[in-house]
Amino acid sequence: MYYNLLMLLSFIEVLIVIVPLLLSVAFMTIAERKAMGSMQRRLGPNRVGYYGLLQPFADALKLFVKESVIPAHSNKALFLFAPLISLITSLLAWGVVPFGAGLTLSDLSLGILYLLAVGSLGVYGVIFAGWSANSKYAFLGGLRSTAQMVSYEVVMGLVILTVVLLVGSLNLTNIIQAQINVWYIIPLLPLSLMFLISVIAETNRAPFDLPEAESELVAGFFTEHSSVPFVMFFLAEYASIILMSTFVAMLFLGGYLVPFVAFENPTFFSFEGLALGLKTSLILFVYIWVNNTLLPHIS
Repeated sequence: MYYNLLMLLSFIEVLIVIVPLLLSVAFMTIAERKAMGSMQRRLGPNRVGYYGLLQPFADALKLFVKESVIPAHSNKALFLFAPLISLITSLLAWGVVPFGAGLTLSDLSLGILYLLAVGSLGVYGVIFAGWSANSKYAFLGGLRSTAQMVSYEVVMGLVILTVVLLVGSLNLTNIIQAQINVWYIIPLLPLSLMFLISVIAETNRAPFDLPEAESELVAGFFTEHSSVPFVMFFLAEYASIILMSTFVAMLFLGGYLVPFVAFENPTFFSFEGLALGLKTSLILFVYIWVNNTLLPHIS
């Protein structure tokens, strides 16, 4: 009975993390589309719900009721298993993210290594999706995405190693607490910019969106996926973007720390979690700004 209760409590804790995350993915899409619309002098979604806030749920409903088309010559098992790998790995990484002092699902002493390992496993979903579809467009998209993800992980690893050497620990909570006097973005500004660029490339966002081949009117490695498998890839992509933004906030912006403020008896709904969310939102806005403001002037 005691172990059953522990399992139930653990399941509730996981739901407390995953459900808001999936809702954040939904509202991140509408926030991105509205911000892009504002930057490009157009309205963006504004029909479904007040101010277009229900548009993500309308899109999700449309995709769920669509027919799932599986190519006749594809490897059906791997074709359907690939989006599961991508979604599961993007959600597993949240198990070691500290939302406050002592507020984490699993405060591993090797949390950084866990994040890198789980993030590396996401490459298999891309490889399997591109190869199993038996389509040249998906195959080429898979090769390009895999090459880009693996190459920029090297840069990310070297920058993370610098932070680890400063702190002397691989634990994420220790890394955040070490920034109680000064955030690492101040002494490590060049490295933080390198890490942000690597994160943008790792998640295939502009200007590193060549693997998605938008100019070719295809979607890269998941060109042949539709309906629910496509939704899984979509959720995995945006969950990874939010995770990487949170990772940047933890390494260089002090995570859940607020300058000159000390929280007592924190909970999952405390201001510590709100501080981490605001810093993550700032990084997400940088994603959108780079995509829609900086690039036109470069090109």
